[in-house]
Amino acid sequence: MVTTNNVATQLTRIKFGTSGWRAVMADEFTLANVRRAVHGIARYVSSQKPRGARVIVGRDPRFLGETLCSAAADILADYGITPLVITDAAPTPAISYEVIRSHADGAINFTASHNPPEYNGIKFSTPDGAPALPEATKKIEAEIAHFDEDESRAKPRDGRPAAESIDVRAGYLARLREIIDLAAIRKAGLKVVFDPLWGAARGYPDSLLREAGIETATVHDYRDVLFGGHAPEPDDHLLESLRGQMRKMGAHIGIATDGDADRFGIVDRDGTFMQPNYVIALLFDYLVESRGWKNGVAKSVATTNLVNALAEKYGVPLHETPVGFKYIGELIKQDKIAIGGEESAGLSIRHHVPEKDGILAGLLCCEMVARRGSSLSEQLSELFNQVGSFYPRRENFRLTPEVKEQFTRKLQLEPREFYGRKVSQVVRTDGLKLVFDDGAWVCYRLSGTEPVVRVYSEARSAAELDQLSSAAKQWIFESD
Repeated sequence: MVTTNNVATQLTRIKFGTSGWRAVMADEFTLANVRRAVHGIARYVSSQKPRGARVIVGRDPRFLGETLCSAAADILADYGITPLVITDAAPTPAISYEVIRSHADGAINFTASHNPPEYNGIKFSTPDGAPALPEATKKIEAEIAHFDEDESRAKPRDGRPAAESIDVRAGYLARLREIIDLAAIRKAGLKVVFDPLWGAARGYPDSLLREAGIETATVHDYRDVLFGGHAPEPDDHLLESLRGQMRKMGAHIGIATDGDADRFGIVDRDGTFMQPNYVIALLFDYLVESRGWKNGVAKSVATTNLVNALAEKYGVPLHETPVGFKYIGELIKQDKIAIGGEESAGLSIRHHVPEKDGILAGLLCCEMVARRGSSLSEQLSELFNQVGSFYPRRENFRLTPEVKEQFTRKLQLEPREFYGRKVSQVVRTDGLKLVFDDGAWVCYRLSGTEPVVRVYSEARSAAELDQLSSAAKQWIFESD
């Protein structure tokens, strides 16, 4: 709490979650609070590198993004940090790559990713291009608190550095040309439709494909700060325009990205939306086949065990992490994995950024379809024939305060049986995961920002999944 003109004012607590700080604009996400957050980041960067630090400042296409970047640049300069301001909206993975390529000391990215248009947020990347780990974000939060308590606030340093304008597009696309076999996609005659959902990836994968002579169409290829009136999330129910354009041109695949292009959405040639769980497994299988990478694979605790089965098949080390791509990013930095992914549509690969990359995911899917000569659904069916079938599901349930309190107590239990199923393993990597003796499982995670429990279930048949999902829901609301 601070006092101004003898009036006590309660300040918003700025807390960085799994992907930074997000809030509703004009509610908690105000210019005043943004300034506080940037002061905290600047103080943190200065503590790590007292002189000569350079920090990239970027944004997605949301409302007032340019204003926020300008304000952040001014604050960074006050601390003697050179702001490297990206002139246009830029994808999160492109910003991550530029941090690495230019040896910057971090990046401030104004984005709320796939959240609805009334939200905005701040992501902070460390000098390795990865999302800031909890040890860094806790220090930033502490620096924000110290700034709030400091009546003198920040005083501009002598020799205040001027902001520099930078472009991240050219370097990032050059890197993708090294990773993706564009010649194979062209040779196969693949037709592709891309939907950036009005977001930061506009002009990225589609330009790359067209430049390589690949027939490509784009929908929603203009700035709309309201993202069509809904969240810019590449999910099944929001990709009808993509499907329509695919039918019109007879496309083999549709690829989509969210607001800041760290998440992906993939549509097969018959219009079927491919679950991110399946995309991660397919690409893992493809990378082993095409690149020969067998150094490891990573997945969050809530991601399909189809990955586990493939890891066992190939004799590849498996890493199961808490939810939050920063944990997978650490394994990429250490070159311990060929690919790492989360069921929430985030993945990256070996020798690439330690950050989710929805653009890369879509292009790799194009390459996989082109080189294998079969649809994604056909490839998934072949995987099921090899290692068995897996049917995952994610559901969200809102809780009353009373139910949340009761359920929070339940999460401390270690049940040996779950509605007639024997519990063979209790996993607490993140939340509570119950693994059953038949290989099915259910995982519960309470949201840290809203009264919601996220329930992840997986079974070996569709009918069994329905039964497990029903039981998982019943356990939430059933009295102790």
